[in-house]
This record gives sequence, C-alpha cells and structure tokens, in this order.
Amino acid sequence: MADVFLTSVNAVVPIILLILLGYLLRKFRFLNDNFIKIGNKFVFRVCLPCMLFINIYDKMNSFADIRWDVVLYSTIIILVIFGLGLLTAVLTTKKQNRRGVILQCSFRSNFAIIGLTLVGRLGGDEALGGIISAFSIPVFNILAVIALSIFAEKQPQASAEALNEDGLNSAMQAGAQSSPAVQAVKGKHSVKNILLNIIKNPLIIGVFAGLVCVGIREIQRACCGGETPFRLDTQLKFLYTALVDLKIIASPLALIILGGQFEFSAVKGMTKEIIVGTVWRIVLAPLIGIGVAVLLSSYTSLLSLGADVYPTLIALFGTPVAVSSAIMAGEMNNDEQLATQLVVWTSIGSVITIFGTVFLLMSFNLLV
Repeated sequence: MADVFLTSVNAVVPIILLILLGYLLRKFRFLNDNFIKIGNKFVFRVCLPCMLFINIYDKMNSFADIRWDVVLYSTIIILVIFGLGLLTAVLTTKKQNRRGVILQCSFRSNFAIIGLTLVGRLGGDEALGGIISAFSIPVFNILAVIALSIFAEKQPQASAEALNEDGLNSAMQAGAQSSPAVQAVKGKHSVKNILLNIIKNPLIIGVFAGLVCVGIREIQRACCGGETPFRLDTQLKFLYTALVDLKIIASPLALIILGGQFEFSAVKGMTKEIIVGTVWRIVLAPLIGIGVAVLLSSYTSLLSLGADVYPTLIALFGTPVAVSSAIMAGEMNNDEQLATQLVVWTSIGSVITIFGTVFLLMSFNLLV
C-alpha cells in the first residue's frame, strides 16, 4: 500500500508545488498582473492546443484502436454528471458567475495534464488513455463552453473600456474579438453563438487537428500498402519538435500562472462554493463514474472491463479539475478566482481520494 500511496502522491503533489511556486513568485512581486494576463492567453490559445495535438498524434496510432464501449460509457457518464452538476450549481449558489464554475468543476477533470500520466503509473493501457482523451477532451470543452456561456455575466460597455485601458487593448486589436471568451460576453447566449464558441475554442481546434493527422495516417496506410511515407515527426521534424516543446511547457506554465492568481483571502467569501465544487469533483464524480462501471462490468454484459481499463476511469473521473478550467473561466467572464481555488483544493484533496479509490479497486482485484 505504501507504493500505491506514493503513486498517488507523485501524480498530484507536483501540481501543488508548481501552484505554490506561482503564488510565492506573485507574493514577492516577481510576477505582475500583466504577466499573468498575457500568460493566461498564451497558455490557453497556444500551449494547451499544442499539448492536445501531440497527445493524440503520438498516442493514437489508428482509429481501429478505439474501444467504443469505453468511449460510449465515458461520454454518457460525463453527460449525466453534467446534468446533476447543473442542478447542484443552481440550487447551491445565487451568484450567476459562480454557477458555471461549479458546474464545470463537477464534470471536467484534469485528464489531459495529469490523467494520462496517472494511467501509466497505475499500470493501465496508456494507448487507451490517449484514445479516450481524443473523445473526452472535446466533450469536456464543449460542455465547458456551454456551462460558462450560460452563466457568464454580461460585461457593461464601460467595463470593457476599462479593461482595454488595463492592458487588453492590444490583444483585442490583434483579433481577440473573435475569441470564445469575447463572443460569450458580447453576444447573446443563443445556440448559434454557443456553437461558434465551441468551433473557435483553441482546445477543440488542437484535438481536431490531431484527429485529422490520424486520419491522414490511415489514408497513407491504405494507399501505400500499410506504410506511412510522410510523418510529421520525420519529414517535418523541426515543426514536430517545436510543438513538443510547447506541449512540455503547457502544464507547468499554466500551474505557475494559476498560483499567481491564487489568494487565500478570497476563500472567506466563497467557502460554500469551494466545498460544493470540491466534493463533486473528487468524491461524487469518481463514485458515479467508477462505481457504475464496476456494477455494469460485474453484474451485466453491457460493459466488460479489465484491470487495464480502470486506471483510465480513475484518471478521467477522479483527477482534480482541469488546469485550463480557471483560464477558461476568466476568458469567458465567469468567477476566475473561484475556479482557481477549485483547481488548488481539488488538487490537494485528490491526493487522498485517488489513494482511496486505488486502494478499494485493488482490494477487489480490479487493479493489479
């Protein structure tokens, strides 16, 4: 059990340490407000899309590798949690811009950044984890855009002008008007605008580009007798290397920036929301996502899961809320401070809950 505990700790504690580093750097004024704002945009619009693209390009060898039963199950459960989280968010807080943050926290895990690493460390099928990410990440982000668009507070024109004066004017002039965040703020929450937000979401674009490359790889095999004469990591290695470098800095930079935004004094005014979001993310979501899978696999023929699949479910439903959730909340005019708090507290709490989940599954011989 000591090894199991260390596995859980080693998967989550680095996140806490990087957030703490960002907090200390901001506290000692090594980082300033302008760095945090520009860093948010850089991570959300450049680094994270590159990370998702490389994950899919490297992990997903062929569309034939897809476990459709696991994909379908995971998608259905995410939608169920979204519905229950929506009800919880409406009932537990009256503040409009906090409802979307709680809802996002209920269903959106940190699968992209620590989930895939956790799969490997728990002895799971890493290829399956990569494949699931190709489906779960778009679902997470589509639902996140919907959640944050529905509950986003409209920004008065005067406030928009104040933001321009505060350093965002150059970003707006550079084309940020068409970003998902600005569209969600400026436009009405119609189906059309929500769909546009989804299409323009940088994370969705990164995943889509990865799937396109996998499709091109399949076409090459069909036309060239199973060979792939053109590969991004060989013929365009300089581009591939640059994308990998951006992937490498995505997670640590995002965590440091989040730490720079974290303020302990803000906890006092949002204690209830932090508790609700944290309980949903690291207790209720894994209980539903993994518990239902165990029941279906053990007592029905609807789902057949081996020990190599459960690590993926732990990573998908049991990890802390996604790092990009706070960045996205801020971009889309929701309560970014609450979203940042939830990243921190779900990360701290998940050390215990992931250990507990692994311990229980090992006790029932569902993990090896």
